[in-house]
Amino acid sequence: MARNVTFAPLSAAFILLLLTSSSTAALVQQQPLVLKYHNGDLLKGTVTVNLIWYGTFTPIQRSILVDFLQSLNAPAPPTPSVASWWKTTEKYKGGAASSTVVVGRQFLDEKYSLGKSLKSSHIIYLAAKGGHSGGAVNVVLTAKDVSVDGFCMSRCGSHGSSRGPARFAYAWVGNSESQCPGYCAWPFHQPVYGPQAPPLVAPNGDVGVDGMVINLATVLAGVVTNPFNKGYFQGPAEAPLEAVTACRGVFGSGAYPGYAGKLLTDKTTGASYNAQGVNGRKYLVPAMWDPQTSQCSTLV
Repeated sequence: MARNVTFAPLSAAFILLLLTSSSTAALVQQQPLVLKYHNGDLLKGTVTVNLIWYGTFTPIQRSILVDFLQSLNAPAPPTPSVASWWKTTEKYKGGAASSTVVVGRQFLDEKYSLGKSLKSSHIIYLAAKGGHSGGAVNVVLTAKDVSVDGFCMSRCGSHGSSRGPARFAYAWVGNSESQCPGYCAWPFHQPVYGPQAPPLVAPNGDVGVDGMVINLATVLAGVVTNPFNKGYFQGPAEAPLEAVTACRGVFGSGAYPGYAGKLLTDKTTGASYNAQGVNGRKYLVPAMWDPQTSQCSTLV
């Protein structure tokens, strides 16, 4: 059964709550945050991520996202690193085992076999191309000219699992460059609502794909810590707050609505980032809830 995961950069209700406070920083620190464990399976050990590229992506765009996935378990990454961010997932369910992500098969559907307007059922159909392995996550990545039900209105990506004995986990993330960069690619674009601070420079020079990295990181953290709707989450199972969505809008220390937090800046390009990966890549990854501290953990 599919579960939608929304990635609004800032909640309107949250903004209102903060603006009515005389000390927004203090209010952010006081918010209780507990993700309940619902006694279900997590994805541990080797997790194979199969990629289904739907629509037109350039080789550079594909390499940005593949390099991000390969950075999750890089053996000797420069700090702060994507790998150290991912290690937070080891702390879930006692930290007995880690999730080692490897890139599996890749499928290119550059001819838009199902058209350019997809329903949730189409996403599941496309995800099935990656196979039905219980230890895999099939990720559908849609191009900037593809619309998906709920995209830009309530979600930037989602994850879920199929029904039946051959159950598998899947996820979807869309490129929002042409449709809603202010909703799904913040802070690399001015937000649709809330404080209108200048956008940050995207670390890989592609607002849409750098936004996809943020949302891919979000769904992957959700999928390994809550793959079958019985893992870690807060709130209703149909619309849960998960490992990253519980920390929405936070990328560095001191974050508040309209401000992503303290970040690093590339001296050459002026791009903002908080994590380094393989092949000299730099990325911006969202904060992740740490079950040992019950806080949103950031790298910088």
